[in-house]
Amino acid sequence: MTVARQANKMTTSATCTHLTPAEYLQKIRSSAVYNVAIKTPLEFAPVISQRVGCEVFLKREDLQPVFSFKLRGAYAAMSRLTSAQLSKGVVAASAGNHAQGVALAAQQLSCSATIVVPVTTPEVKTRAIQALGATLIKHGDTYDDAYAHARLLESENGFVFVHPYDDPDVIAGQGTIGLELDEQLPANCEAVFVAIGGGGLISGIALALKQLRPSIKVIGVEPEDSDAMFLSLQAGERVMLDRVGIFADGVAVKLVGEETFRICQDWVDEVIVVSNDEICAAVKDVFEDRRAVLEPAGALAIAGLKAYASSRPVEGSLAAVACGANVNFDRLRHISERAALGEHSEAVLAVKIPERPGSFRHLCETLGGRSITEFNYRMGDADQAVIFVGLNIRSQVDLDSVLADLDHRGFQAFDLSANEIAKTHVRHMVGGKSPLATNERLFHFDFPERPGALLNFLNSLGQGWNISMFHYRNHGADKGRVLCGIQVPGDSPDFDRFLDELGYDYSEETENVALRLFL
Repeated sequence: MTVARQANKMTTSATCTHLTPAEYLQKIRSSAVYNVAIKTPLEFAPVISQRVGCEVFLKREDLQPVFSFKLRGAYAAMSRLTSAQLSKGVVAASAGNHAQGVALAAQQLSCSATIVVPVTTPEVKTRAIQALGATLIKHGDTYDDAYAHARLLESENGFVFVHPYDDPDVIAGQGTIGLELDEQLPANCEAVFVAIGGGGLISGIALALKQLRPSIKVIGVEPEDSDAMFLSLQAGERVMLDRVGIFADGVAVKLVGEETFRICQDWVDEVIVVSNDEICAAVKDVFEDRRAVLEPAGALAIAGLKAYASSRPVEGSLAAVACGANVNFDRLRHISERAALGEHSEAVLAVKIPERPGSFRHLCETLGGRSITEFNYRMGDADQAVIFVGLNIRSQVDLDSVLADLDHRGFQAFDLSANEIAKTHVRHMVGGKSPLATNERLFHFDFPERPGALLNFLNSLGQGWNISMFHYRNHGADKGRVLCGIQVPGDSPDFDRFLDELGYDYSEETENVALRLFL
């Protein structure tokens, strides 16, 4: 991911008074969060424990009244406002969960609340915000767009802005989770894993827990496409991302807080970065263990815990904060589809076989008794066929054995399990090569997924170039993904200029092995 080392602190972070650790601990202990929040249980997770080889516990913040930890920080900050401030009303920017916390706090404190969310915010969150009586405004594609608009409303209307993470009172409210963990964790706990967006949750937990139990590691977890804290800690300064992925929308922040970064530098032991497929696998793990359905950001800490346990010996027990369960139902399609890949229990392969009777059966015999999840095939060549195969595996060693067996039997196989184009598009559109698609170049485009987005994308393409292939699936994921073939005769500066002016993130995939084999 491309990053810029510049950060606009005036428009992205609140101005914070730097409290000492002891002052923070006192503020955490005096926080009034239990007027709206519950003390959530720490539950043993037997299925996950068996998989990772040690005792694992889940801190169930998804059981809060708004299904997220965010009401703690929102109420902690708003409960300290004066009557005069409350009478002006509050405004907040949020990807959804902080908004629900602010809306609930406003309801309890009898003040008005205006909430700005990105247009990509899941509907389950926007409906909940409105049900709590707040005024909802959708603006921009990312949290940072919503943030800028909320600060504009603050200046225009005299509202009090409630920051989602970079405020000492908000940090203190989230820190009450650390106090509860101190009481609940077993004596042999080695590490606690916490999702990081702007940094408020992990800052509060680390300040509370590590002052009370210094031996416990506090480890942050970020998605690979929203890893602002990981990069900032590496650089020794806050790093602003050019863009963020919004699959885990609850942590999709381009720039972490000024105060939270300061705290994480001193109090967080490590930050782990995981893939979106690993997050999907963690959602599945928690469902199988607790029959709970977490949102992607809510399962992020569990994905990090699994990555940690697989990379080193674990001497004690581990715990993760399950921090949210506000997931759109249709997003479960994408999660279910990618979970097996994320837990490395499914592989997708391309296998070349002779185009003659019996070859298909011979391939199946070679795969033996392994569970096959899919076969895709379309005749496209008189001499050779290419089969798209999905199959269940037990481990990378098992996959290596499959590939070795195929090679021994004379089949040429390609492992496409890490090929994003293959997983997102090719497995759904295997259809053979077209002799009419001359001068074809293949591109993968991303655009923010929202109503009307596909039509806007098609309008942007215009009529100047012939489209030879098009594949799009709306499966509740983080963004719209289009695989597009465009016929471009020879070198064309006009076409290159068209791509630059189109305004969408794209990559050319003409040489992608999955596309060359199948399409």
